[in-house]
Amino acid sequence: MTEQIQNGLAAADVLLEAIRNRRSMGLSRLRPDPVDPALIETMLDAANWAPSNGDTEPWRFTVFMGEGREKLAELFAAAQKVEDAEKGSPSHDHSGARKRAFAAPVWISIGMTPALDESGALQMTEEEEIMAVACAVQNLHLTASALGLAGMWHSKGTSVSPAVAQGLGLSSPSRLLGFFMCGWPSTEWLTGERRPISEKVIWFD
Repeated sequence: MTEQIQNGLAAADVLLEAIRNRRSMGLSRLRPDPVDPALIETMLDAANWAPSNGDTEPWRFTVFMGEGREKLAELFAAAQKVEDAEKGSPSHDHSGARKRAFAAPVWISIGMTPALDESGALQMTEEEEIMAVACAVQNLHLTASALGLAGMWHSKGTSVSPAVAQGLGLSSPSRLLGFFMCGWPSTEWLTGERRPISEKVIWFD
């Protein structure tokens, strides 16, 4: 085995350990302690190095932390108001939606803004652009885990509400794909399991 291969395997081992250590940890597993913005910047820089077909770089993020979460609380409350109206049961109490914005020290919205050509048509398919954003979020999450920060990509309900998307300036063809919530873990780091890769691969050699 050459020295180059040995060095490559050593580097791969470090990377694989970080990948295997990544876990999704939601609001109930986050401490309220603030997070240094420099750590979030490191996570976002990692996200920015994700691959994208055609070099479109469609990922768009908005960070809410500290007092800035008040803006997110307003967006969540507005989304709840719209949802209540659509259900035909308007409510004047949206404190639960507002409170949720302060349940994590950091919220990062995950937006997708596709590249357009001169005619206004998509340069790449929406599917390709979404896959690029997913790669960016994986980079972000892996970096968060390496820094000791717990987090999770939440992609349903209020986290993808059209009302929230509008408030974030993500109008069509842009899309809101959810939020990444993160903070210091309040519990022991979770362990995970995977079925053998041999069950999921077919070889022709």
